[in-house]
Amino acid sequence: MCAILGCTEEETEIGRQQAAGSCPYCGGKVHAVDVSSRWRCCFLPICFRFKRKYFCSLCSRRLVLYDA
Repeated sequence: MCAILGCTEEETEIGRQQAAGSCPYCGGKVHAVDVSSRWRCCFLPICFRFKRKYFCSLCSRRLVLYDA
């Protein structure tokens, strides 16, 4: 449905820094990446938000944090 209406999402990396902890899969270092995302529908901006994503530097897996 999004492709028919011309809706797109652009993600731009703002910054990257080392985070605390290690990867549970391979034991590598974890990097925190700040990303800004923009949703556009027919060239009109709809939503603009910042996200923080976590990746392993060795196996390049995306790591997900769960609230305890």
